[in-house]
Amino acid sequence: MRKLTADLLLPITSAPLQNAVVITDDQGKILAIDQRENHDPATLEVHRGVITPGFVNAHCHLELSHMKGVAPTGTGLLPFLKTVVNHRNVPQEQIEAAIEQADRDMWEAGIQAVGDICNKADTAATKRRSPIRYYSFVEMFDFLNDARAQQTFDGYYEVFAQQSDENGDRKSCVPHAPYTVSKTLFKLINDANQSAIRNPQSAITVSIHNQETIHEDQFFLNKTGDFNEFYRSFGIPLDGFEPSGRPSIYYALENMDAQHRTLFVHNTETLPEEIRAVGSWQLAVGSPGSAFWCSCPNANLYIENRLPNYCYFIENEAVVCLGTDSLTSNWRLSILEEMKTIARYQSYVPFETLLRWATLNGAMALGFDDEMGSIEVGKRPGLLLLDLDERLQLDFSTKVRRLV
Repeated sequence: MRKLTADLLLPITSAPLQNAVVITDDQGKILAIDQRENHDPATLEVHRGVITPGFVNAHCHLELSHMKGVAPTGTGLLPFLKTVVNHRNVPQEQIEAAIEQADRDMWEAGIQAVGDICNKADTAATKRRSPIRYYSFVEMFDFLNDARAQQTFDGYYEVFAQQSDENGDRKSCVPHAPYTVSKTLFKLINDANQSAIRNPQSAITVSIHNQETIHEDQFFLNKTGDFNEFYRSFGIPLDGFEPSGRPSIYYALENMDAQHRTLFVHNTETLPEEIRAVGSWQLAVGSPGSAFWCSCPNANLYIENRLPNYCYFIENEAVVCLGTDSLTSNWRLSILEEMKTIARYQSYVPFETLLRWATLNGAMALGFDDEMGSIEVGKRPGLLLLDLDERLQLDFSTKVRRLV
């Protein structure tokens, strides 16, 4: 048993507590939350700072960890994607070593759970050994080619079969993005996820990259923008693609299953009316509140030198969570650094809001909120220590230390 206390405890689901003591068992399960005055000081682990739950990284590409520093910054999404495609194949031992190191670094950075994108099975072994809880999103794309959908699905389903769903880990099949997934492949993904649900209580999460660049919406609005050249550069015909006259997210909504938790990732160009459209989409099938909006601010700056307008999401009561994307598009896999970036560039977002985005909202998006995301009796959320300033603000020097 351990008794931990600090200047302030931030449980997330209740008000901040001063002089609180968190009592855990040896596995990190919270047994009680009490006050210092009720305990012998000699039995307490006393810290200076603020105790929070462990962070949740709702969007990562762990398998790309070996590509750190390969892609130049500020090129825009499409040149970045070309770099990823052209530099993925390196010796397997180098890939595996980078994955192992990134997993360790995330744990040390206070990350308790990760929503991880997989195109291969390279990360499976690391995940089975890791103290981090993983939700593996096996991502599929056929470049809008219906004729290749079944072959594409079959290949990626082999990757899905190799991902673990033991020891609390989970997995599902997911589409990459509206601009890379045909209607036929969307249906195959939906059918696979529906058959994977063992009972009504075992809801799954489906992730999709959304509106990361202005070219994505231009492509669906009127077939203009740089996606035409992007497809041409890979020899992929677009003869069968007809623009819908609406932003890309509406194509996703027409083809995804609204009954699942849905995690929209990046959302750099997303507007208020599109946030509301997603709410109506899920309300229509009786699943209100199951849409989540994942922001990866450092990756957005790395690739496009842009950030989402967080006002749009706050004003529409959207459930926002945070991700790191990959080491190809980021300097570190650190949720604390993502929080600092938002605080630096859109400082109207309160720290308490950022912390909820970094913890409970991400846990809810992955369906892990029964065990983590908030400091409550019965949970195993991990416990972190942040050295905030006296105004409870993040600054460049704020550090995180894992306590549990």
